Amino acid sequence: MRIFSKKLFPFLSWFPAGLGDLRADLLAGLTVALVLIPQSMAYAELAGLPVWAGLYAAFIPVILGGLWGSSNHLQTGPGATMGLIVAAVLMPLAAAGSAEYVKLAVQLGFMVGVIWSLVAIFRLGFIINFLSRPVIEGFINAGGILIAVSQVGKILGIPLSRSDHMLGDMVGLISRLGAVNPISLLIGGVSLMLLLGGRRFFPKVPMALIIASLATAAVYYLGLSDPERTAYPLAIVGNIPAGLPKPAWPVPDLGNTMKLLPGALIFAFVGFMETCSVARGIAARSHQKLNVNQEAVGQALASFGAAFSGGQPINGSFSRSALNFASGARSGLAAVFTGLFVLIFLLVCTPLFYFLPKTVLAAIIIAAVIKLMNFRQLASFMKVTRADGVAAWVTFAGTLVFAPALEKGILLGASVSIFMHLYKMMRPHIALLGRRADGKLEAVDVRSTEVDRNLPAIRLDGRLFFANAAYFEDQVHGHLEQIPESRNVAIIFDGINEIDSSGTEMLKELTGQLGHKEVQLIFVGVKPQVREVLVSSGLVELVGRSNFFGTYGEAYNEVIARMPSDMSFSI
Repeated sequence: MRIFSKKLFPFLSWFPAGLGDLRADLLAGLTVALVLIPQSMAYAELAGLPVWAGLYAAFIPVILGGLWGSSNHLQTGPGATMGLIVAAVLMPLAAAGSAEYVKLAVQLGFMVGVIWSLVAIFRLGFIINFLSRPVIEGFINAGGILIAVSQVGKILGIPLSRSDHMLGDMVGLISRLGAVNPISLLIGGVSLMLLLGGRRFFPKVPMALIIASLATAAVYYLGLSDPERTAYPLAIVGNIPAGLPKPAWPVPDLGNTMKLLPGALIFAFVGFMETCSVARGIAARSHQKLNVNQEAVGQALASFGAAFSGGQPINGSFSRSALNFASGARSGLAAVFTGLFVLIFLLVCTPLFYFLPKTVLAAIIIAAVIKLMNFRQLASFMKVTRADGVAAWVTFAGTLVFAPALEKGILLGASVSIFMHLYKMMRPHIALLGRRADGKLEAVDVRSTEVDRNLPAIRLDGRLFFANAAYFEDQVHGHLEQIPESRNVAIIFDGINEIDSSGTEMLKELTGQLGHKEVQLIFVGVKPQVREVLVSSGLVELVGRSNFFGTYGEAYNEVIARMPSDMSFSI
């Protein structure tokens, strides 16, 4: 019964907690909250939502994700990359910041919660493998550029127009540089430099909150947002509703469901990849065993929490999770404390940020995404394999070109990645092997090893199935054309773990084709699971059990014994 309870309520495993653990979680939760509060407002702006939507997403979802997730350190809430996806999904459907836009954002969050729930219920955590890391990195780096450039207008005090071509909007911004607000540029630029410098030299200091507070005080006391007191008034956050979020009804009707479904799938898929990557990375450092399906439960409940409280869609945050771990968090209780500190802010402190300039929020966003971008890693994929490099850079370029339709960039990159993977499976590594003096086999192009014409050997590394059966057949015939005098050929099966009906039928046809040329097919090192398929297909009876051997040496000796001495070849 106790085990069953912990499956339903995994947070029960935190208790009993010692005083030291509680103190560590409390301090870590406070540290993250000091970063989360200004970030949540900034990411709401990025998503085209009122700042309070970000704050609401930093309260209940953070607590639910901490309580029902499996990671001790994952911090859930609004994020930069996912904020950009929200904007990309919703801006074609409604005007940013409008009541309809906010309603659609809440409904999008609910649908993401439903998708997360299906992942948890049907234990679909394995789908993380369908989107390769190079594709994700290509998207994140391109998204970082789009996010940063989209905020340049707010730093300059020039509104950035929104159209179907984000790159065109950015080029259009250049034509309006004569309208730069010097005060906005000064405050935003200084804020950005302080944020970047603070991250490097004072990593544990909540620079974002300090800068936001100082900038808010400066705007208030100097009247920098009042057109009557300055020629260059600043855009400010304005009124933030105080108190608890009001319950919202996030369930969309059929029409909105169909409109939002593609975006919800993209958000959930990318969010799932990012969340799992963050949780796995930190779990590797903390030596914690991570349960991906349990994490899906936490993210589903967090998404529902955001939707029913009117917050923006959420996912796991890399920067805040890393900060939580570095701050000494011992359990998910740290995330609960983070949410409670945000609650205190909502109840008491929201009026204090009425005069917060939006240029500071833009600086916070730019500082955050600069940390996410890693072009060195993006370039390294090409060094690992050409397929990974191509997938990464195609995703990167596609995301930039198709923006704000970010899902097209991801789908393009994923399609290229899958196609190249399938292409490699269709053309597996097939080697013609020669026998060294010590009897061991080696590829003929290695150290000039020559083919033993008594029993040349061919090895395939990988599955033998419908996609590559014809290719394998062609390769066998091609290699045998180089040694037409050979009367036997060995197929080395130790690299083949699986074979299907197409593979067995091809081997039957190959046996017949070689038989007409008076060439005997020899099978070496067939694994038990593959042998079962060969037996059931009738191939073993066709070839003859006497032509199956455990090792190449056994096969070689038998072939020599069968062969008249005057027909054998010397190496």
